[in-house]
Amino acid sequence: MERAVKNGRIKQSLAFWCLNATQWAWDIDRICQAAADLGCPSVELSPPELWPVLKRYGLENALAHNGMPDPVFARGLNNPRYHEEILARTKTEIERCADCGVPNVIAFTGYKWIDADDPASSEISLAQGADCTVAGLSELARYAAPRNVTVVLEQLNTRDDSHPMKGHPGYQGDDIDYCAEIVRRVGSPHVKLLFDVYHVAIMNGDVIRRLRQYAPWIGHVHIAGVPGRGELDGSQEIHYPAVMRALIETGYQGYVGQEFIPMREPEVGLAEAVACCDV
Repeated sequence: MERAVKNGRIKQSLAFWCLNATQWAWDIDRICQAAADLGCPSVELSPPELWPVLKRYGLENALAHNGMPDPVFARGLNNPRYHEEILARTKTEIERCADCGVPNVIAFTGYKWIDADDPASSEISLAQGADCTVAGLSELARYAAPRNVTVVLEQLNTRDDSHPMKGHPGYQGDDIDYCAEIVRRVGSPHVKLLFDVYHVAIMNGDVIRRLRQYAPWIGHVHIAGVPGRGELDGSQEIHYPAVMRALIETGYQGYVGQEFIPMREPEVGLAEAVACCDV
Protein backbone atom coordinates (compact mmCIF):
# COMPACT_ATOMS: atom_id res chain seq x y z
CA MET A 1 0.00 0.00 0.00
CA GLU A 2 1.13 3.53 -0.74
CA ARG A 3 1.58 6.05 2.05
CA ALA A 4 -1.74 7.78 2.72
CA VAL A 5 -0.59 10.16 5.45
CA LYS A 6 0.71 13.42 4.00
CA ASN A 7 -0.04 16.01 6.69
CA GLY A 8 0.16 13.94 9.88
CA ARG A 9 -1.78 16.40 12.04
CA ILE A 10 -4.00 13.53 13.14
CA LYS A 11 -2.15 10.59 14.71
CA GLN A 12 -3.93 7.55 13.31
CA SER A 13 -4.03 4.01 14.64
CA LEU A 14 -5.33 0.74 13.16
CA ALA A 15 -7.54 -1.37 15.42
CA PHE A 16 -6.23 -4.93 15.55
CA TRP A 17 -9.55 -6.71 16.03
CA CYS A 18 -11.20 -5.17 12.97
CA LEU A 19 -8.66 -6.84 10.72
CA ASN A 20 -7.90 -9.96 12.72
CA ALA A 21 -11.13 -11.09 14.43
CA THR A 22 -13.30 -10.60 11.34
CA GLN A 23 -13.59 -12.48 8.06
CA TRP A 24 -10.25 -11.04 6.92
CA ALA A 25 -8.18 -12.77 9.63
CA TRP A 26 -5.07 -10.68 9.07
CA ASP A 27 -2.18 -11.63 11.33
CA ILE A 28 -0.25 -9.09 13.36
CA ASP A 29 2.57 -8.78 10.83
CA ARG A 30 0.18 -7.95 8.02
CA ILE A 31 -1.60 -5.36 10.16
CA CYS A 32 1.67 -3.77 11.28
CA GLN A 33 3.00 -3.67 7.73
CA ALA A 34 -0.22 -1.99 6.57
CA ALA A 35 0.06 0.64 9.32
CA ALA A 36 3.69 1.31 8.48
CA ASP A 37 3.00 1.53 4.74
CA LEU A 38 0.05 3.90 5.23
CA GLY A 39 1.97 6.14 7.62
CA CYS A 40 -0.06 5.32 10.74
CA PRO A 41 2.16 5.38 13.84
CA SER A 42 0.09 2.92 15.90
CA VAL A 43 -1.73 -0.41 16.04
CA GLU A 44 -4.09 -0.69 19.02
CA LEU A 45 -6.08 -3.28 20.99
CA SER A 46 -3.81 -6.20 20.18
CA PRO A 47 -3.13 -8.91 22.78
CA PRO A 48 -0.13 -8.13 25.01
CA GLU A 49 1.84 -11.10 23.72
CA LEU A 50 1.90 -9.41 20.30
CA TRP A 51 3.16 -6.04 21.51
CA PRO A 52 6.81 -6.90 20.74
CA VAL A 53 5.84 -7.22 17.08
CA LEU A 54 4.65 -3.61 17.08
CA LYS A 55 8.03 -2.54 18.43
CA ARG A 56 9.76 -4.45 15.67
CA TYR A 57 7.87 -2.38 13.10
CA GLY A 58 8.61 0.85 14.95
CA LEU A 59 4.95 1.33 15.87
CA GLU A 60 3.26 2.64 18.99
CA ASN A 61 0.35 0.98 20.80
CA ALA A 62 -2.22 3.70 21.44
CA LEU A 63 -4.73 1.69 23.48
CA ALA A 64 -4.81 -1.54 25.49
CA HIS A 65 -7.68 -3.77 26.57
CA ASN A 66 -8.73 -3.94 30.23
CA GLY A 67 -7.86 -7.63 30.61
CA MET A 68 -11.47 -8.79 31.01
CA PRO A 69 -12.72 -11.90 29.19
CA ASP A 70 -14.87 -11.46 26.07
CA PRO A 71 -17.10 -9.63 25.68
CA VAL A 72 -14.88 -7.13 27.47
CA PHE A 73 -17.66 -4.54 27.78
CA ALA A 74 -20.29 -6.77 29.46
CA ARG A 75 -19.10 -6.89 33.07
CA GLY A 76 -18.40 -3.29 33.92
CA LEU A 77 -17.64 -0.78 36.61
CA ASN A 78 -21.33 0.10 37.07
CA ASN A 79 -21.86 -3.19 38.88
CA PRO A 80 -20.28 -3.66 42.34
CA ARG A 81 -20.39 -7.45 42.04
CA TYR A 82 -17.70 -7.23 39.34
CA HIS A 83 -15.49 -4.54 40.86
CA GLU A 84 -12.94 -6.85 42.45
CA GLU A 85 -12.29 -8.70 39.19
CA ILE A 86 -12.30 -5.62 36.96
CA LEU A 87 -10.04 -3.58 39.21
CA ALA A 88 -7.54 -6.42 39.59
CA ARG A 89 -7.44 -7.16 35.86
CA THR A 90 -7.27 -3.51 34.84
CA LYS A 91 -4.49 -2.78 37.32
CA THR A 92 -2.51 -5.64 35.81
CA GLU A 93 -2.97 -4.07 32.37
CA ILE A 94 -2.01 -0.65 33.70
CA GLU A 95 1.24 -2.16 34.99
CA ARG A 96 1.85 -3.77 31.62
CA CYS A 97 1.10 -0.50 29.83
CA ALA A 98 3.48 1.39 32.09
CA ASP A 99 6.25 -1.11 31.36
CA CYS A 100 5.68 -0.94 27.59
CA GLY A 101 4.91 2.75 27.12
CA VAL A 102 1.24 2.29 26.23
CA PRO A 103 -0.61 5.52 27.11
CA ASN A 104 -4.21 4.31 27.48
CA VAL A 105 -6.21 1.37 28.80
CA ILE A 106 -9.93 1.02 28.05
CA ALA A 107 -12.81 0.89 30.55
CA PHE A 108 -16.56 0.28 30.30
CA THR A 109 -19.67 0.93 32.35
CA GLY A 110 -20.90 -2.59 31.52
CA TYR A 111 -24.40 -3.94 30.97
CA LYS A 112 -27.28 -2.54 33.01
CA TRP A 113 -28.43 -5.86 34.49
CA ILE A 114 -27.59 -7.03 38.02
CA ASP A 115 -26.39 -10.24 36.38
CA ALA A 116 -24.61 -9.13 33.23
CA ASP A 117 -25.27 -12.52 31.66
CA ASP A 118 -29.01 -12.47 32.38
CA PRO A 119 -31.16 -9.76 30.76
CA ALA A 120 -34.09 -11.04 32.82
CA SER A 121 -32.41 -9.97 36.05
CA SER A 122 -33.28 -6.60 37.57
CA GLU A 123 -31.61 -3.44 36.32
CA ILE A 124 -29.06 -1.15 37.92
CA SER A 125 -30.41 2.40 38.01
CA LEU A 126 -28.58 5.05 36.00
CA ALA A 127 -27.72 6.92 39.20
CA GLN A 128 -26.33 3.83 40.93
CA GLY A 129 -24.45 2.83 37.79
CA ALA A 130 -22.85 6.25 37.59
CA ASP A 131 -21.89 6.25 41.27
CA CYS A 132 -20.30 2.79 41.03
CA THR A 133 -18.45 3.68 37.84
CA VAL A 134 -17.11 6.88 39.42
CA ALA A 135 -15.90 4.88 42.42
CA GLY A 136 -14.17 2.28 40.27
CA LEU A 137 -12.56 4.82 37.95
CA SER A 138 -11.38 6.88 40.93
CA GLU A 139 -9.51 3.87 42.30
CA LEU A 140 -8.04 3.15 38.88
CA ALA A 141 -7.01 6.80 38.53
CA ARG A 142 -5.03 6.61 41.76
CA TYR A 143 -3.28 3.51 40.47
CA ALA A 144 -2.69 4.83 36.94
CA ALA A 145 -1.43 8.30 37.83
CA PRO A 146 2.05 7.41 39.15
CA ARG A 147 2.46 5.03 36.20
CA ASN A 148 1.61 7.73 33.62
CA VAL A 149 -1.28 5.72 32.14
CA THR A 150 -4.78 7.03 31.37
CA VAL A 151 -7.99 5.01 31.72
CA VAL A 152 -10.48 5.89 28.97
CA LEU A 153 -14.20 5.21 29.43
CA GLU A 154 -16.07 4.27 26.26
CA GLN A 155 -19.67 4.99 25.38
CA LEU A 156 -21.29 2.31 23.17
CA ASN A 157 -24.50 2.37 21.15
CA THR A 158 -27.45 0.16 22.10
CA ARG A 159 -29.56 0.75 18.97
CA ASP A 160 -27.88 -1.57 16.46
CA ASP A 161 -28.69 -5.22 17.20
CA SER A 162 -27.66 -6.53 13.78
CA HIS A 163 -24.16 -7.69 14.78
CA PRO A 164 -22.43 -8.24 18.15
CA MET A 165 -19.76 -5.65 17.34
CA LYS A 166 -21.95 -3.03 15.67
CA GLY A 167 -24.14 -2.33 18.71
CA HIS A 168 -24.45 -3.49 22.28
CA PRO A 169 -28.06 -3.63 23.54
CA GLY A 170 -28.10 -3.54 27.34
CA TYR A 171 -24.94 -1.46 27.76
CA GLN A 172 -25.62 1.18 30.39
CA GLY A 173 -23.25 3.88 29.18
CA ASP A 174 -24.92 4.45 25.83
CA ASP A 175 -25.26 8.23 26.27
CA ILE A 176 -22.12 10.32 25.70
CA ASP A 177 -23.46 13.00 28.08
CA TYR A 178 -23.86 10.38 30.83
CA CYS A 179 -20.33 9.04 30.30
CA ALA A 180 -18.82 12.51 30.11
CA GLU A 181 -20.44 13.43 33.43
CA ILE A 182 -18.94 10.32 35.02
CA VAL A 183 -15.48 11.31 33.80
CA ARG A 184 -16.00 14.90 34.98
CA ARG A 185 -16.99 13.64 38.44
CA VAL A 186 -13.83 11.55 38.76
CA GLY A 187 -11.85 14.72 38.18
CA SER A 188 -8.52 13.13 37.29
CA PRO A 189 -6.29 13.76 34.25
CA HIS A 190 -5.77 10.00 34.25
CA VAL A 191 -9.42 9.20 33.55
CA LYS A 192 -10.84 10.46 30.27
CA LEU A 193 -13.46 9.76 27.62
CA LEU A 194 -13.01 7.42 24.72
CA PHE A 195 -15.06 9.40 22.19
CA ASP A 196 -16.22 6.91 19.55
CA VAL A 197 -17.71 8.97 16.72
CA TYR A 198 -19.61 5.96 15.35
CA HIS A 199 -21.38 5.25 18.66
CA VAL A 200 -21.96 8.95 19.43
CA ALA A 201 -23.51 9.55 16.01
CA ILE A 202 -25.94 6.66 16.43
CA MET A 203 -27.03 7.50 19.98
CA ASN A 204 -26.67 11.28 20.25
CA GLY A 205 -25.74 12.92 16.97
CA ASP A 206 -24.42 16.49 16.84
CA VAL A 207 -20.91 15.03 16.77
CA ILE A 208 -18.83 18.15 16.18
CA ARG A 209 -20.64 20.17 18.86
CA ARG A 210 -20.06 17.35 21.36
CA LEU A 211 -16.40 17.02 20.37
CA ARG A 212 -15.93 20.66 21.22
CA GLN A 213 -18.06 20.46 24.36
CA TYR A 214 -16.14 17.53 25.83
CA ALA A 215 -12.69 18.31 24.42
CA PRO A 216 -11.03 18.72 27.85
CA TRP A 217 -12.07 15.19 28.82
CA ILE A 218 -11.33 13.31 25.57
CA GLY A 219 -8.36 10.94 25.79
CA HIS A 220 -8.88 8.76 22.72
CA VAL A 221 -11.06 8.76 19.59
CA HIS A 222 -12.52 5.93 17.50
CA ILE A 223 -14.10 6.26 14.07
CA ALA A 224 -16.13 4.14 11.63
CA GLY A 225 -18.76 4.65 8.96
CA VAL A 226 -22.37 5.29 9.96
CA PRO A 227 -24.56 3.33 9.60
CA GLY A 228 -23.05 -0.15 9.52
CA ARG A 229 -19.58 0.40 11.01
CA GLY A 230 -18.05 0.01 7.56
CA GLU A 231 -15.65 2.04 5.47
CA LEU A 232 -15.36 5.83 5.58
CA ASP A 233 -16.66 6.23 2.05
CA GLY A 234 -19.52 7.82 0.12
CA SER A 235 -22.04 5.27 1.38
CA GLN A 236 -22.03 6.66 4.95
CA GLU A 237 -23.39 9.81 6.50
CA ILE A 238 -20.45 11.26 8.43
CA HIS A 239 -18.16 13.76 6.71
CA TYR A 240 -14.96 12.84 8.50
CA PRO A 241 -12.70 15.63 7.17
CA ALA A 242 -14.92 18.15 8.99
CA VAL A 243 -14.87 16.04 12.16
CA MET A 244 -11.07 15.79 12.04
CA ARG A 245 -10.66 19.52 11.46
CA ALA A 246 -12.88 20.22 14.45
CA LEU A 247 -10.80 17.80 16.53
CA ILE A 248 -7.61 19.62 15.55
CA GLU A 249 -9.21 22.96 16.43
CA THR A 250 -9.85 21.72 19.97
CA GLY A 251 -6.12 21.12 20.40
CA TYR A 252 -6.50 17.34 20.68
CA GLN A 253 -3.10 15.61 20.79
CA GLY A 254 -4.15 11.96 21.14
CA TYR A 255 -4.76 9.16 18.68
CA VAL A 256 -7.65 8.48 16.31
CA GLY A 257 -8.28 4.75 15.93
CA GLN A 258 -9.62 3.43 12.62
CA GLU A 259 -12.12 0.97 14.11
CA PHE A 260 -14.30 0.12 11.15
CA ILE A 261 -15.17 -3.41 10.01
CA PRO A 262 -14.06 -3.80 6.38
CA MET A 263 -16.92 -4.79 4.08
CA ARG A 264 -14.58 -5.29 1.12
CA GLU A 265 -10.86 -5.89 0.63
CA PRO A 266 -9.31 -3.96 3.51
CA GLU A 267 -6.38 -2.46 1.61
CA VAL A 268 -8.53 -0.05 -0.40
CA GLY A 269 -10.80 0.92 2.50
CA LEU A 270 -7.88 1.51 4.85
CA ALA A 271 -6.10 3.75 2.35
CA GLU A 272 -9.29 5.76 1.73
CA ALA A 273 -10.04 6.10 5.46
CA VAL A 274 -6.55 7.17 6.44
CA ALA A 275 -6.38 9.72 3.61
CA CYS A 276 -9.87 11.01 4.49
CA CYS A 277 -8.76 11.77 8.05
CA ASP A 278 -5.38 13.24 7.12
CA VAL A 279 -6.61 16.83 6.98
